[in-house]
Amino acid sequence: MKLDMFDAGVFVVYVLGLLIIAWWISRSDKREGADTKDYFLAGRSLPWWAIGASLIASNISAEQIIGMSGSGFVVGMAIASYEWMAAITLVIVGKYLLPIFLKNEIFTMPQYLEQRFDHRVKTTLALFWLTVYVFVNLTAVLWLGGLAIETVAGVDWWYGMLFLATFSIAYSLYGGLKAVAYTDIIQVVLLIFGGLMLSYLALDKIADGHGLVQGFATLTERLPDHFDMILSPQNEQYINLPGISVLVGGMWVMNLSYWGFNQYIIQRALAAKNIQEAQKGIALAAYLKLLMPLIVVLPGIAAVVLYPDLPAADQAYPSMMELMPVGIKGLVFAALVAAIVSSLASMTNSISTIFTMDIYRPARPDKSQRHYVMVGRVTTLIALGIGLIMAEPLLGKFDQAFQYIQEFTGVFTPGIVVIFLLGMFWSKATSLGALSAALGSAVFSFALRLAFPDLPFMDRMGLVFLMCLLLMVGVSLLGRKAQVNTDACVSLDEVSFSTERSFNLASFGVVVILASLYTLWW
Repeated sequence: MKLDMFDAGVFVVYVLGLLIIAWWISRSDKREGADTKDYFLAGRSLPWWAIGASLIASNISAEQIIGMSGSGFVVGMAIASYEWMAAITLVIVGKYLLPIFLKNEIFTMPQYLEQRFDHRVKTTLALFWLTVYVFVNLTAVLWLGGLAIETVAGVDWWYGMLFLATFSIAYSLYGGLKAVAYTDIIQVVLLIFGGLMLSYLALDKIADGHGLVQGFATLTERLPDHFDMILSPQNEQYINLPGISVLVGGMWVMNLSYWGFNQYIIQRALAAKNIQEAQKGIALAAYLKLLMPLIVVLPGIAAVVLYPDLPAADQAYPSMMELMPVGIKGLVFAALVAAIVSSLASMTNSISTIFTMDIYRPARPDKSQRHYVMVGRVTTLIALGIGLIMAEPLLGKFDQAFQYIQEFTGVFTPGIVVIFLLGMFWSKATSLGALSAALGSAVFSFALRLAFPDLPFMDRMGLVFLMCLLLMVGVSLLGRKAQVNTDACVSLDEVSFSTERSFNLASFGVVVILASLYTLWW
């Protein structure tokens, strides 16, 4: 499939328009003066609507749109639990975790770990995050994005990846987080419009032109198993989504790690004007997450009916774009690319933030602010170069990239969540305890995988979380006399967990909607 000339023109207009806006924002920043706070945290000036949009734009990328749609093709609506449970996780992050981070005025997650524990914990986790961001997240976004461009536009996947990397650099390298966050507003609007349009056209085609409602009814009738939210042990996909564990088990560990302690996500909230703006932005993101399955999962399910013989599940979303009329196809393709480049820009900005602020600056503390910004920009270029080289070797053999990403990161996720939760809410936690949890997470994960190969990875993460929790508590208590950090950042006395009435009402609404959805498709 190739884009029509008019579709290509629509896409080019989008690219040029986005670059012009990003450069205008960047020039404004230059007049104000660039330092690390401006470049990495947008001068801590982001309003709530920019935070909410940027959170979703950073999250919804190739591995979400392409990968989750592919999982929808294979698994069905149950994969939407990643989106819907994320909504309530965001509410928890906004109320209980974000106030602590903002009170400590941190740039990065490793920086908080240094304040709470010591430089060993900070450096260990910083190196881990840099490795995962470059070799897992960045490579996945580039690879799946390149495949999508090849499917839709007929351009070789390598040139597609090269275009995505270049586009990302062009609009984010100079302006930093502020350029990324404000252009994300455009990206999210386009993404939602394009995704909803694709879902509508797919359902209308399934209904032979009789509309959205009839198409959805026909789809649920023909594929009833694809609309089971809680999979039974007899389901062949149970190992990926093990029944009730998506509500009370390991998915909580995954979501808290991703939305609460993941640099390239939480960095938007750290850049807020104040805690109230950050919480409003998180509430907006929570409602957008409730909407995401209609955009990324439903097209994958519809592809089972419309394109049942796809060679790979991850071809579902790009193949569905054949339904688009001329002009709209170019716009939806632009929405897909928008999501990809937004996530690339967010990831590379966070990679450069962690490397510059947590690895480079402590080693070279006497340099100027502009020097650190330049180091951040060079780091961005190097990270993208590594991602381009390693994308195909690492991901070329996997059919469902989304599940691969979840399982790989799940090896280390339980330990990270334990370290942060105990560090934030238990003053007796020590540095040695934190390091033991970090190491134990990998050891326990691999041991359980070898001993119980049929244990679903989500259940494995839940068990590893409990094991790391016990390990860190035990090591901290045993070594407490030798090492204890009583830094003020441990104390919660000056942290307010009270929230505005609007946030409380929004949170209640999220709970009600989630309860209704799971009751409907239990």
